[in-house]
Amino acid sequence: MSEEASVSRRHFLAVATGVTGVVGLALTAAPFIASFKPSTRARALGAPVTVDISKLEEGAMVRVLWRGQPVWVLHRSKTMLDALLDSPIGLKDPESNESIQPPYAKNDGRALRPDYLVVIGNCTHLGCAPLERFEVAASDMGPDWPGGFFCPCHGSKFDLAARVMDGSPAPTNLTIPAYRFVGDELVIVGEDSGAAA
Repeated sequence: MSEEASVSRRHFLAVATGVTGVVGLALTAAPFIASFKPSTRARALGAPVTVDISKLEEGAMVRVLWRGQPVWVLHRSKTMLDALLDSPIGLKDPESNESIQPPYAKNDGRALRPDYLVVIGNCTHLGCAPLERFEVAASDMGPDWPGGFFCPCHGSKFDLAARVMDGSPAPTNLTIPAYRFVGDELVIVGEDSGAAA
């Protein structure tokens, strides 16, 4: 065998060994790299949720799950909005300075549009689910009750804008998630356009 053929053969073997090593390393590393990617279930839990509000009557509320949390979409009636503005009840955080919400929900109704409240339905005290108590001056809630949400676990009270009332153990208002409207028929929870579409 000539010196030239021997060098050519060694070069071929070195290249073949290198290529085989790179392919083997890639095949070995692929499962580890794939394990860093979130599962389909995890991606679904974080994905935005579309809520059809086209048939949601005034005074009615629909519940959905987003990121494993209950989200409520309340279609507030004119009576509810009037009660919200005329309420004599004191609030812990009336300006929503200590509460979590997008900038466009930092208003009296804590909403992008006054007639719809979109809120995460977990009490900010210990995470219980408040109940809707929309009846104004309900006999068991007292004559000053403006309507809103009541947490049965420890007695926190929230008005129809999900703002916590004085005397409640909850430290802050209920959380408002990012959301946006698509026309008059859909709300997309988990997407934030900052304004009505």
